[in-house]
Amino acid sequence: MASNNPSIQFFAGIKEELDNVSLRRNTRSGNRVIVMTFNKLKAIEGANSFTKQSLNSMLLTDEEGDISVTPSSTRFIFGGDEGDELRKVECKVEIEHEDHWERFMRFMHRYAEQNGMEYGEKSQSTDA
Repeated sequence: MASNNPSIQFFAGIKEELDNVSLRRNTRSGNRVIVMTFNKLKAIEGANSFTKQSLNSMLLTDEEGDISVTPSSTRFIFGGDEGDELRKVECKVEIEHEDHWERFMRFMHRYAEQNGMEYGEKSQSTDA
């Protein structure tokens, strides 16, 4: 398969820039939870409320192919003097299956490497 640079898209042809990703676990279900944060979205820049489409799916693409992801929630955070300036968008995705998790992690490692992101884990405190 041809080598593709990893990308994230809400709408075909508009590549988004991921600003942060948080990996968690749902304490009730045990499912893994991904929270992807975008400080701005090219997909909605310059668009008015009549032309905005919903952000109900993401396409993650890399050298292995495409991953279609449906967020369980999408949160728009506004600020600014008037409270109408988009500060960031958080997309939450729950993953139930181990093979889907492994595929997502391979994508994230490629995306992080290409975009100069670092992976870090919270350190666990240990008593000596």
